[in-house]
Amino acid sequence: MEEINEKANYCLNCPVKPCSNKGCPLNNNIPAFIKAIKEKDLKKAYEILSETTVLESVCGRICPHMKQCEGSCVRGIKGLPVSIGDLEAYVGDKAIENDYKIPMSNNTKIDKKVAIVGGGPAGLTAAAFLLRNGVSVTIYEKYNYLGGLLVHGIPEFRLPKDIVKKTIQKIIDLGLEVKYNFELGKNLKLQELEKDYDAVFLAYGANITTKMGVDGENLFGVFGGNQLLEYKNHPDYKGKKVAVIGGGNVAMDCARTIKRLNAESVKVIYRRAEEQMPAEAKEVQEAKDEGIEFLFQNNIVKIIGKDKVEKLELIKTELVQKEGETRKVPVNIENSNYIIDIDYVIMALGSMPESFTNDLGLKLDKHGYIIIDENNQTSNKKIFAGGDIAGGKGTVAWAARSGRDSAKKIIEYLKKD
Repeated sequence: MEEINEKANYCLNCPVKPCSNKGCPLNNNIPAFIKAIKEKDLKKAYEILSETTVLESVCGRICPHMKQCEGSCVRGIKGLPVSIGDLEAYVGDKAIENDYKIPMSNNTKIDKKVAIVGGGPAGLTAAAFLLRNGVSVTIYEKYNYLGGLLVHGIPEFRLPKDIVKKTIQKIIDLGLEVKYNFELGKNLKLQELEKDYDAVFLAYGANITTKMGVDGENLFGVFGGNQLLEYKNHPDYKGKKVAVIGGGNVAMDCARTIKRLNAESVKVIYRRAEEQMPAEAKEVQEAKDEGIEFLFQNNIVKIIGKDKVEKLELIKTELVQKEGETRKVPVNIENSNYIIDIDYVIMALGSMPESFTNDLGLKLDKHGYIIIDENNQTSNKKIFAGGDIAGGKGTVAWAARSGRDSAKKIIEYLKKD
């Protein structure tokens, strides 16, 4: 507790709150909850956070804080920023330990039913904010557990699963109904949900790994990073050389997981410079500390092999400022090609929606994401969508923000109906 008090007292309680207004996707009232910690009123701190989030213990651990709240902290201008993530996780954990309930927003019951497809961060947050406002909610989840990528996408060493389970239980305790083992496109039809519920919220994510379009991608030994983390169908890495392609958190999670599974070597290959990596700097440093090698400003030309991956052809890149681009872009350097021995290649370049999304009868953009308007409504006004499936920014906090915003818009829609 002494360490937490020291971290809390370091906060200046800025009236302009750049950490909240500029840095936090959820606009958590950061100075206010930290002030409550200083006053040793953890329940009040939890209630302040609960106004905007229900994933305190999760976001406090895994958010890219230096790219968000801590990166906007005034104290960080001349020194270290306030440890906002640690403080948020502490409050969330204490709320679990002391069984603080998620506060209800009001005592009014809205006699309407909403179905949510997908129990990840967006779906769970939407469910919580709907339930808190008196709406009946049922989540349809394809697995036999809730949490989505919080469970199967983020390794245990970054996010303990017992914390996830206890965080979700607080949402269930609001009166959430869950129907497990229901998957859209298989044993669940959107038309039936539309008929049985007053509104539907699609929040099932987009977890199919994007490919590069290079020769050799279909060889045995090339895997999608998203699917590896989700399904855990890892090959035997013992004594093998592995290349992970990408620079985001999925790439870091894959590399660090594979290193723990006894790979001889793991190389992260990224076509841009280190400072351009989407991954949190601390995740990159921890990967380096674990013996993972980084090849920056390198691009894949070809994956080489007869039946399985044997080698990888790379080309070095230079960063060029092009007109209309906000950051320098990588351009291949001619005649800089070289070849390395590799046994497995993991693509961690981003993700896209599953193919059944094309059959839902909703308007999609050119990348296959569901198009939504300013009210988070799809081309079918009774159906809302949010999170990754609607092309949202790929972090838990942004997915949660999308779920919270969608809940607000759904409530407005239900009240008009």
